Amino acid sequence: MKKERPFSELIPFLPEGTFDSVVPYFQDHTIHLTLTRERKSVLGDYRNPSRDTPYHRITVNATLHPYSFLITLLHELAHMLVFIRFGNKVMPHGSEWKNQFKEMLIPYIGKKFFPNDIEQALLRYIQNPKASTCTDTNLYKTLYRYNRTDDLKTLVESLDIGSIFRTEEGRLYKILEKRRTRYRCEDLQNGKMYLFPAIYEVIRVVKDE
Repeated sequence: MKKERPFSELIPFLPEGTFDSVVPYFQDHTIHLTLTRERKSVLGDYRNPSRDTPYHRITVNATLHPYSFLITLLHELAHMLVFIRFGNKVMPHGSEWKNQFKEMLIPYIGKKFFPNDIEQALLRYIQNPKASTCTDTNLYKTLYRYNRTDDLKTLVESLDIGSIFRTEEGRLYKILEKRRTRYRCEDLQNGKMYLFPAIYEVIRVVKDE
């Protein structure tokens, strides 16, 4: 059985000064929050109560920096509030969720909780929130600047044409050309061509590697 932890353990994961505005969600609702290892395809998720688990379940990647962590947590809490109000009668990222998420983000704007560049990206983002911050290129790139990562990790778009990079799976690619929001790259092991999104995270290969 998982051990319950005090709310205060959330403080290091959140931007300074935001804990007091987040904790009421957990006081007003029965939520099991799980902090997980890094997941590339998802930053967080929400599961509504069921017969076997009669409580709200939220997971958030523990590796996120505080700004991404808060945005992701509010994203999932918005799902919870929409479920409480509408059940399963609305689309997961439909207008109900967009309005709820926007309503929850606005109080954090203009309070110095976020750096100016993130705040400006958020202001544009909340005009029409997407299903994931990863699908909003501008917001994703802005948040990425604050990632706690090693110096060799970068986005494909940050590399020059002709550069070589390595994926986490260990395969080597060479950037051949840019095609709008994607880059055509050659797999140096088999010579096949692949398209990588501009904001795909890779490991730069230095010349003596």
